[in-house]
Amino acid sequence: MNRLVFFVLLSSVPGLAQVRLARLFSDHVVLQRGQPLPVWGWAKPAEAVTVTMAGQTQKAKAGPDGKWRVTFSPLQAGGPHTLSVTAKSGKAAASDVLIGEVWICSGQSNMEWPVRQANNYAAEKKMANFPQIRHFRVEHELALTPQADLTSGAWKIASAETVGDFTAIGFFFARELNQSLQVPIGLLHSSWGGSQVEGWISKESMLTSDELRSYAQHLPTSWREADSLVDVKLRTQLLGTAKKPTSADEQKYLTPDYDFSRWRKTDALGQWEWKDMRGFKGLGYMTRTVDITDDMAATETTLALAENDSPVEVFINGKPVARGVVTGVRKITLPANTWRAGTNRILVKLGNMVDPAWYGPGLKGLATDLYVDGAGQRIGLARDWQIMPAFAEPYEYKRFMNNVGVSIYNAMIAPLLPFAARGVLWYQGETNAGRAYQYRQTFPLLIRDWRQKFNQNFSFYFVQLSSYGANQSSNQGSNWAELREAQTMTLSLPKTGMAVTTDVGNPNDIHPTNKQDVGHRLAVLALRNDYGQAAPAGSPLYDAVTFADGKATVTFKQAEKGLLVKDKYGYLKGFEIAGDDKKFYYAQAHIQGNTVVVSHPAVPKPVSVRYGWADAPEEANLFSADGFPVSPFRTDIWTPITANATFN
Repeated sequence: MNRLVFFVLLSSVPGLAQVRLARLFSDHVVLQRGQPLPVWGWAKPAEAVTVTMAGQTQKAKAGPDGKWRVTFSPLQAGGPHTLSVTAKSGKAAASDVLIGEVWICSGQSNMEWPVRQANNYAAEKKMANFPQIRHFRVEHELALTPQADLTSGAWKIASAETVGDFTAIGFFFARELNQSLQVPIGLLHSSWGGSQVEGWISKESMLTSDELRSYAQHLPTSWREADSLVDVKLRTQLLGTAKKPTSADEQKYLTPDYDFSRWRKTDALGQWEWKDMRGFKGLGYMTRTVDITDDMAATETTLALAENDSPVEVFINGKPVARGVVTGVRKITLPANTWRAGTNRILVKLGNMVDPAWYGPGLKGLATDLYVDGAGQRIGLARDWQIMPAFAEPYEYKRFMNNVGVSIYNAMIAPLLPFAARGVLWYQGETNAGRAYQYRQTFPLLIRDWRQKFNQNFSFYFVQLSSYGANQSSNQGSNWAELREAQTMTLSLPKTGMAVTTDVGNPNDIHPTNKQDVGHRLAVLALRNDYGQAAPAGSPLYDAVTFADGKATVTFKQAEKGLLVKDKYGYLKGFEIAGDDKKFYYAQAHIQGNTVVVSHPAVPKPVSVRYGWADAPEEANLFSADGFPVSPFRTDIWTPITANATFN
């Protein structure tokens, strides 16, 4: 055998590899001060290793799998140090090692949101020279079993050239801590946009949960099995049966009396994988109705259907009107009488985008790229669509991060264990809003899980969901309000804290770009609770309510300095009140010391008060004297609208 080939084969066997450190222990790493410091890596099985740093020497023997681990005694903030490991098989080292404060940053897209997409990036970039702030980004990976080490990643030093890729919330948090404490700050960033909480929990922890035990007992053991399970779930959900439709079945979509009620309701634009389609890739159908006037029906019209550069077929009332590949916005000229006066049905059959190929099925472009135009009128078509995969055609599933619970934990958290850290910053929940009631159990489960797995009772600070979507009343209910309630209830766990952000959200964008205030509010929690500084307690929280003389008086925790209204007219908004009939009215409310008195003429005997109970409570304007928004709340325990939604 060629000597080079033999060497390559030899080095690919983990047990025979040269001694090395786990990927986290690389140049520029920040290690936690004041705590025992686990350090680990791999060598030949049973090989003796010697590890040195900051004047300490630790020895270990590699196990049968080649893994070794040592623990350094607590160190004070400082550096730079060199972390070195030696063995008969060789040497490895990490240079420019700092000792300071380490925070794990995790969650979904609002934690992943980078500095370059946050407010005032140009100015932030100029002021980003913080050599003591380092950031390690864990790349997106999935695994069906816990992984031993990361496959990529490196520590980056904060500078104008690098900071744009840092987690924005994490960086603004770190900057405030660094300026206040004058010690190095390490951000270990492991997040994934759109991820659900169940993906971040270990199998072992799920098995302890009444909510998730059954799921954990039936986890797939291969990706082929995972795809098959997803396929059955999706077809059952959308079709009401696990049976695959035939081409003849799907031809019925063109008949006038076909029932589309089970199809997924959605807006027109966007990748299907973000429309609860579990990473489906293949052909699919989009449909909606449109009301056409007599004048439009009698004249030539233009139908615009945004962008999809796959072979597309378009039908109106079951009749084909266009087909083929179009680059850019698809505009179809329709002769007079193509439409009928009254209600018409549009059906579009489309496939995966060609450019970009990763997009999969769906439309891209602007909302203004979807319309019917004619007779001096234009009807927008961006909303009120329904979609359905073409299950009778060939298709596949991407390795979607939400298809298999625990799969993110296995690949993106397990390799980090047991890296020493002061605490966790968590921003997640948007994807779980439809199961908000269950989040009361699953979110605390994750916190307990991570503390056990890291073997550290570290602080866990999280961001309450911001404002996005509708400003509906309590009579309609709100998934997001119920998720915020579940987050607030999680404060019953020790060493937790919550940053309320409803005032810095964007009802029209699930990714508000003001990450500076979010980072600041998390930093306030850490500075007060972990570092003993004289910082405010944070947002006031509902404490109790009393009802008397047709009024409700609400008291708050963390409002000792008083409350204030942020409104140029001085009006307190965002409160609702209801009696035994559970019908809510927008209420009159005024501050009385550190309480709020709420009433409405139509509710002579109130039994419930709610505040900010909406997806996007834009009008909520009650703050502490320190300037922190009051957390949304309800005083009743009536059955929530998400009570029966569960993870499966």
